Amino acid sequence: MQMIKKVKKKKAKKKIFLESLLVFFIAISPFLYKGYEYLPYNSNGDLTFFGFTLGGNGFSDAKTYVWFLTTKVVPLYLMIFWFLTSRDWWYHIIIIPIAMYAFQLFEVLYDSDDVVDTDNIWWLIPICMITIPFVYIIRVKLYDKHVHGIDLEAIEAELEELKNKGFDNTDNFDSEDNRKEVHQDEISTISEDINEKLSTGNLEHIFKNVQNRIQGWLQLKS
Repeated sequence: MQMIKKVKKKKAKKKIFLESLLVFFIAISPFLYKGYEYLPYNSNGDLTFFGFTLGGNGFSDAKTYVWFLTTKVVPLYLMIFWFLTSRDWWYHIIIIPIAMYAFQLFEVLYDSDDVVDTDNIWWLIPICMITIPFVYIIRVKLYDKHVHGIDLEAIEAELEELKNKGFDNTDNFDSEDNRKEVHQDEISTISEDINEKLSTGNLEHIFKNVQNRIQGWLQLKS
């Protein structure tokens, strides 16, 4: 028991430490964003810091260069923190802005061209082609389950249970066409049930009942 408590205590300390780091870097992000204005620049416009000299790297001076870097680095690490801590179903879509800022940083640090923020948008297309359909599929499944009441996993489990009970036996079906017809009937039954629940007449009947109840309450109060 003591070993278990020590392990839990160690994990709790580690979690609190990591979360404290996240909070710290999020809290200082505005100061990091504006910190470039207070760095020691020399008369040539270069940045001299702890014996290290940083030039303009294609920009007019080091101050402009550092400003450009902070406008990419600060949003980038905030997006990464958001991605790592988010529990929303759509958190994978955050990969797209993360990749955008990462590509922009890569371009300004390693590209020999003097023009920045140009072609990096094309680098995002493969990531978008993977991430967007993936998130959309999750969205469709959640919408069908919680809005339409369609649980595909439950339906598949019921069909599998029917198969286990012998409904897919060849003695029960004369041909492949019969099996397709039965499967289509099952889909039609589910579709009809959904249409009945979400039909305009049914919704209108519900709204009228609510309206009548509200009018009744108003009459009682008056």
